[in-house]
Amino acid sequence: MNLSRRTAAASAALTLAALLATAAPAATAAPTAAPTAAPDIPVANVKAHLTQLQSIAGANGGNRAHGRAGYKASVDYVKAKLDAAGFTTTVQQFTYNGSTGYNLIADWPGGDTNQVLMAGAHLDSVSSGAGINDNGSGSAAVLETALAVSRAQLKPAKHLRFAWWGAEELGLVGSKYYVNNLPATERSKVKGYLNFDMIGSPNPGYFVYDDDPAIEKTFKDYFAGLGVPTEIETEGDGRSDHASFKNAGIPVGGLFTGASRTKTSAQAQKWGGTAGQAFDRCYHSSCDTTSNINDTALDRNSDAVAHAVWALSAGTTEPPTGDTYENTADVPIPDNGAAVTSTVTVSGRTGNAPATLKAGVDIVHTWRGDLVVDLLAPDGTAYRLKNSSGNDSADNVRTTYTVDASGEAANGAWKLRVQDVAAQDTGYINAFRLTF
Repeated sequence: MNLSRRTAAASAALTLAALLATAAPAATAAPTAAPTAAPDIPVANVKAHLTQLQSIAGANGGNRAHGRAGYKASVDYVKAKLDAAGFTTTVQQFTYNGSTGYNLIADWPGGDTNQVLMAGAHLDSVSSGAGINDNGSGSAAVLETALAVSRAQLKPAKHLRFAWWGAEELGLVGSKYYVNNLPATERSKVKGYLNFDMIGSPNPGYFVYDDDPAIEKTFKDYFAGLGVPTEIETEGDGRSDHASFKNAGIPVGGLFTGASRTKTSAQAQKWGGTAGQAFDRCYHSSCDTTSNINDTALDRNSDAVAHAVWALSAGTTEPPTGDTYENTADVPIPDNGAAVTSTVTVSGRTGNAPATLKAGVDIVHTWRGDLVVDLLAPDGTAYRLKNSSGNDSADNVRTTYTVDASGEAANGAWKLRVQDVAAQDTGYINAFRLTF
């Protein structure tokens, strides 16, 4: 047993668990089935990520800029979410202005790796503020779309790759570095790049990039279906990370809700909001905080991100095997402490649970041998899923257990109970689901 490894891992996990705990979304209790089209992206989940980015900035000098501790902490937060969701993540380092920068790349397993669809956003802020609209909004929407891909277990025809860029505010540095360092054969495999930069402006417009006709039509048709008119994006043309890909001959597209330009009377009549005022009065300022977000614009654009990813990758999902009830709220597991639970409430069913009840467990932990895991039926009956073992030194518990629960009423509050029974490691429940 490598104590130095355990101690370091525990420290990292404690920090991560503290961050994640404040952003836990509400549990979902309604049955869910694998979607045939892009799912709705819960704006509450996107805003929870923004809250975390705001907290990271607040703990690191008020910003998340290149070369500052707040940027690296932002990368660590996003990476932890993606790792737990089953993505293969890569942190790409580069140097600019004497400081180390980072790009975060996340690949979803499967799809034709000779046909890659990418979606990305810059994760850095300017040094004067937390950068919640610019560009926490795009970063959070791309992150939640990636997590939706995982929840749906999407089976795309194209290979999906998500990216968060560093040092965009200093001249698209991170995305240029990524594209310039892709071998020509790999660059030719990227069939499209979708960019999302400032998609929650407080006085929003609905702007669509007009670069690639197919991508442009995908976004325009989506908003037309909502009854929301769009305009061609001109304010930021060439000023965000899509330019790095466009200059390499890769088809690009994206969304934008406006920055320092003034909303016209015609635009205010079309979209609402205030004419004669900037789309974002806090652009590149210290007031670009979580209060600088229009929830409706963030919600619509986040859903549009998912729609484009599903449509342009020709994604399909496995057919459902039954109704699934899921809780995706993060629950910290204290080190060598009391048991914690994650609950899903089942309702509207008749009779008892099946003899092949599927309990899906997703626990992020630095030493899974410390964990005892039980499924608790609504009447309190405990079904042991996993015992502790001092010899099991691997990370995480991500598996589905089959439980004969035929003696239990189906309806009621089912709980996943987890206890860490040894010292020096910690983690959190990432998700718990039951499939009937």
